[in-house]
Amino acid sequence: MHVEHGEEIAGMWVSPHVPGIGVYKLMAKKQQDGTCEWVHFQQREDGTKKVLFRGNVESVERLKDVLDTTNKTLARIYGVSMLVAEFDTYTLDGEKYDGPAQ
Repeated sequence: MHVEHGEEIAGMWVSPHVPGIGVYKLMAKKQQDGTCEWVHFQQREDGTKKVLFRGNVESVERLKDVLDTTNKTLARIYGVSMLVAEFDTYTLDGEKYDGPAQ
């Protein structure tokens, strides 16, 4: 997922490591029209990524529904849930960006 000019990161969540699998991640961006695009994927232990689902919701507030549904499934199967990911963001010219993020 690429964040284009005029878009912003709406949230990033990550699960604890699941032995033999890796981690699950959910990333979302707010588009210029106010909708949010999201992608849920697995980052495997060997570093490869497998997209599981992707979609769009009407607003940032609806991302909670996606996160809740995903976490319920992960908790039922693996006993884990995703939490807000800590990350640093930089502009293309290398300056640290302290703008809005989940």
